[in-house]
Amino acid sequence: MSGRLEGKVALITGSARGQGKAEARRFVAEGAKVAITDLRDVLGEQLAAELGPDTFYQQLDVTREDDWDAAVVATVERFGKLDILVNNAGIGAFGTLEGLDLKTHHEMIDVNLHGVYLGMRVAKAALVATGNGAIVNISSIDGIVGVLGMTSYSGSKFAVTGMTRSAAIELGPLGVRVNSIHPGVINSPMVQEAPPETRARLDRLMDMQPIKRMGEPDEIASLALFLASDEAGYITGAQFVIDGGHLAGPWRDSFEE
Repeated sequence: MSGRLEGKVALITGSARGQGKAEARRFVAEGAKVAITDLRDVLGEQLAAELGPDTFYQQLDVTREDDWDAAVVATVERFGKLDILVNNAGIGAFGTLEGLDLKTHHEMIDVNLHGVYLGMRVAKAALVATGNGAIVNISSIDGIVGVLGMTSYSGSKFAVTGMTRSAAIELGPLGVRVNSIHPGVINSPMVQEAPPETRARLDRLMDMQPIKRMGEPDEIASLALFLASDEAGYITGAQFVIDGGHLAGPWRDSFEE
């Protein structure tokens, strides 16, 4: 029995660890060939060695167009085409308007917004050439609602939501679907490496949602797999929330009299 991505070729950014690593593993398990891209060379090379000949590692700074050019060319040269782009790379930081330094603000905009834009821009021709391409952009629930102390991060993720819809309109007639995933709090390095005060804030958030835990990278990978596959052939320009019910609203243990 063939896998759900049998014969497909994918490029996944930020895939040396965390969500991207889970996506790379899942895609390979379902028959895809995968370009693992990241700036963490050691981790990326280790993952490619673990997953075998259907993968290779390519260093990619998503804020640099020449890096994108090299990654797409390397993928097509290695595997003959490019069917799927997963714009997974992202960074985050908490801070008030005056408390977050401008350097961090610009870095988040560069990675989270410009990185996604450049990926779609550079990969467009290769994806169109397959006649059945798919782009999966990783946004956030913070790209749907505003969040106190996350103005820069939320702004970058709202932009991804808008770009996804606009790109879907542009690329749909060319045979490329574009959708976005909006995770809640995920047990990934971004969360694991957060300062203690941020972790405490996230723990409080978990108590306010129906499913009282963080999501796991494999759960995001499952949704990315579906959107990248032909099973989602009639879906484009859509936003998929995966947040344990967080955006459904505050949840209580019992009804109040």
